[in-house]
Amino acid sequence: MPSPPNPSDSNESLRSAPRDELVFAHLTDPHLTRPDPVNGADLANKRILGYLSWRRRRHAIHRSDIIEALVTDLHAQTPDHIAVTGDLTQIGLPGECRDARTWLENLGPSAKISVVPGNHDQYVDAPWKETLGLWYDYMASDAGSASNELFPSIRVRGPVAFIGVSSVYPCPPLLATGRVGKTQREALEKVLRETSDRGLCRVVLIHHPPVPDSYKWRKRLEDARETCAILRSAGADLVLHGHTHRLMLNELESETGNLPVFGLSSASAGDHEFERRARYFLYRVSRDDHGIGITWSSRVFDPESAEFRMESDWRSISQIARALRADQG
Repeated sequence: MPSPPNPSDSNESLRSAPRDELVFAHLTDPHLTRPDPVNGADLANKRILGYLSWRRRRHAIHRSDIIEALVTDLHAQTPDHIAVTGDLTQIGLPGECRDARTWLENLGPSAKISVVPGNHDQYVDAPWKETLGLWYDYMASDAGSASNELFPSIRVRGPVAFIGVSSVYPCPPLLATGRVGKTQREALEKVLRETSDRGLCRVVLIHHPPVPDSYKWRKRLEDARETCAILRSAGADLVLHGHTHRLMLNELESETGNLPVFGLSSASAGDHEFERRARYFLYRVSRDDHGIGITWSSRVFDPESAEFRMESDWRSISQIARALRADQG
């Protein structure tokens, strides 16, 4: 991915909640676009496989009515910020990326939404300005950031530092692997330590699950062990990912304590299986003299009412960890 220009002053400072508290939502893998119409040139590469998969089954799984219901419900919850961990598109066509940009604009202003890309968003090498570059202001660091690279990004909102990590690259056909890379890992360690020194709650956003052996070999994060070593040594408060299309919980032992790593089901999935039902999470982060506190709530799609409803009321992170461990057997 090419290095974009430095962020502009359009990244306004967001202070919609008191500095010591912020509520944010996490959703992932909406797969909200349709890759039709296409021409032969569009599919003269790996995209043909993704397109055939979409025609055979994905078009029935990822439903526009569900993502519309999610957006309606999300706006009713009025979170201060929204994190989206990739796969907004099906096969990353320029037309899909334009449609995803329009969807993001309807979801909210770029200062209130943090995005990292997914593997479907960079299926193949493609012109930056016509694809992922269209989402630049939703991915870029705050104005004044010292980094000249897009990732890792840092966006500070109240007591929270949203740290975006890109794990995507145009991998070979039949693979959906990811890679963070040495340069980004080194920068990530620096960002994690700097934000820790500032007393911020560090929320890492990444598409692929960063825990080794936590997902299928052909869809793994190739440098998961190296990435986890950074997370363990520098510490973080939450790691949120997508990619798996199901609920996942992992925990890493870091120098600052247990680090929860949460993955979510697709935000548009019309699936009745518990782990794969469309849902999103809400997190409330508070900071006081005793440190940082995080509580969690979830909302899930109800097929009978065709609306999202509360799945779990506000609970501590330790409670969600116990609940998901029980559900995962």
